[in-house]
Amino acid sequence: MRRTRLDAATKDLDPPFAIVDLDAFDHNAADLARRAAGHPIRVASKSIRVRDLVSRALERPGYSGVMCYSLAEALWLSEQNVSEDLLVAYPTADRASLQKLAANETARQRVTIMVDSMAHLDFVDAAIGPHSDIRVCLELDVSWRPFPGLHIGPRRSPIHTPQQAKALAARITQRRGFKLVGVMAYEGQIAGLGDNPPGQPLRALGIRFIQSKSGPELIQRRTAVISAIRQVADLEFVNGGGTGSLELTGSDPSVTELAAGSGLFGPTLFDAYQAFKPEPAALFALSVVRKPNKRTATLFAGGYIASGTPTPDRQPSPYLPAGLKTLGLEGAGEVQTPVTGKAAEYLKIGDRVWMRHAKAGELFERFDEVHLVHGDRIERTVPTYRGERRNFG
Repeated sequence: MRRTRLDAATKDLDPPFAIVDLDAFDHNAADLARRAAGHPIRVASKSIRVRDLVSRALERPGYSGVMCYSLAEALWLSEQNVSEDLLVAYPTADRASLQKLAANETARQRVTIMVDSMAHLDFVDAAIGPHSDIRVCLELDVSWRPFPGLHIGPRRSPIHTPQQAKALAARITQRRGFKLVGVMAYEGQIAGLGDNPPGQPLRALGIRFIQSKSGPELIQRRTAVISAIRQVADLEFVNGGGTGSLELTGSDPSVTELAAGSGLFGPTLFDAYQAFKPEPAALFALSVVRKPNKRTATLFAGGYIASGTPTPDRQPSPYLPAGLKTLGLEGAGEVQTPVTGKAAEYLKIGDRVWMRHAKAGELFERFDEVHLVHGDRIERTVPTYRGERRNFG
């Protein structure tokens, strides 16, 4: 029984604390590699935020390179020799980090920054002055636009068509001090949007319809974009996908690598997919501190709300013992989280409840360390980014 095993492994710890179950983590890593079907997976660090676990994933077959969420983070991971291939997934306006990048030859060879307009290159030039070649990746907008005025997908790059992409790529290659090495195209309306949301059958039908139409359109358009860009630039990589779209993105002949991170931890938002089911690997434990009534137990702390839309699915969820749920009018709170259900009848003061976060790496912004559990013991305890005094926003 998993609850018994985790309780035994952590019996000497006082909640709140966080763990990663290495058995589940390794299972998920193998399953992601299977789904990638031979494409290398770039590890999305924002979904991990534990340096030791980023390295653990990279040591496995099928994984290569890191997708960072901040330039400062990429520079730090380079200093720590975590990887020699660090792609910053979002454009940066961090002048201090750009100056560090320009001054460090090793970092310039390892780190690729994201751009989607000439304004980004102008900003870099203004921040650091004359410089040697800085590696850049062009981000493509891969939202679905079935008719004018309707945009389905993340609001990211303004570059949507092959013509726009080729024109920008040509200007980048002509710009002194920059080297265009890659293209990224993240289909958030597929990779990050579960097609089987629990208890929402109409929403599920709508999402499946969108994804069934968006996927084929994207493959056709992305293939055309990459063909157009390759006429003016030699690309080292074309990155796409995420945990929720590995099969679809891997079927695109223009894509050379995939990206994934959340699937290693299996947060609750990834319960909403039909095609795959990651094991919950990242958990946190809370103590029972009150029994307001027979069927309610109140836990200390727990209000670790995920970013995104302020909807109920962004709250953490009770996991073990099974059969618990939070209260609709109180939810997970800053200092107390009531849970109710038949299982609450058997909880006593001091018992622990295991919780799952809605997202992956955001959990570890709450803890300085994470206990890595193997079987019924703690294999070791390692710092999170926060525990290493690294806050990248």
